[in-house]
Amino acid sequence: MRLFALSKLITKCLFLIFLGGISIQVMARDLEEIQAEGVLRHLGVPYASFVTQYTEGSKNSHSGLDIELMQNFAKHLGVEYQFIPATWNNVFGKLTGRNGQFIDNQVVYSEQQVIEGDVMAHGVTILDWRKEIIDFSDDYFPSAVWLIARTESELDPIVPTGSMSYDITAVKALIYGRDVLAMKQSCLDPDLYDLYATGANVILPAKRLQLNEMVPAILNKEAEMTLLDIADSLIALEKWPSQIKVIGPMSEEQRMAMGFRKDSPKLREAFNEYLKQIKADGSYKKLIKKYYPSVFHYYQDYFSSAIES
Repeated sequence: MRLFALSKLITKCLFLIFLGGISIQVMARDLEEIQAEGVLRHLGVPYASFVTQYTEGSKNSHSGLDIELMQNFAKHLGVEYQFIPATWNNVFGKLTGRNGQFIDNQVVYSEQQVIEGDVMAHGVTILDWRKEIIDFSDDYFPSAVWLIARTESELDPIVPTGSMSYDITAVKALIYGRDVLAMKQSCLDPDLYDLYATGANVILPAKRLQLNEMVPAILNKEAEMTLLDIADSLIALEKWPSQIKVIGPMSEEQRMAMGFRKDSPKLREAFNEYLKQIKADGSYKKLIKKYYPSVFHYYQDYFSSAIES
């Protein structure tokens, strides 16, 4: 009887594993399945003006550049739109069914999980380690990582030399022994920029911060300065113009794009075609101006060439 009971238990476990495997794949859809079901599921992490969370009555609602882009893309496909909230720690897993994180300069994967969305869009920077996990669309927004300091810091902004690599070297030479706030598993990960090799005192937040909380953290004197990408820097400079300053670049120019599963090539191609269309008809530029009007002062060439192409 014991053998029989054990056999039944094993069979039941195998059956549950089988069902679990099916559930993981249920949401692994490409364009045809999305159109057949009639809904596009957008995974997003609250970040800058790409995805902004606010309370409407008793419910959380979202707005932002990527919200509108994905809503309009869904309408373009002739399907409904659904937003699915995520965090930087779980968004890759919700998209691919297996979360990946950048640890010790390599991608480390978690156990399998249920896929919840079709596309991730929240100002996602294209990084080499992320390319191992997902496929990116054509880029749609410029980025880079800057070093931001409180105004009272004795460090002065560098004088640009015309060479990004020289400017980065000059900035890194300034931070030896100084407190610099950074964030793992993001575009501000210190390992991406060899920050430890500079001799800086790299500070990782004790609790998980949103990227838009990095400047408030240094204003609260948790560190003298912080890494920050272009999108958040532009917003921070508008919000605290007299309290922070840009010391200089910590990275070469970067690009942002939408993230797709590697088994959703048709959906990615459809978005790329849609992106070309809205660049040609002027609606892309209107959305950029709505959410990031000051970005044209820094990246006029990027948007001019993007619209012309």
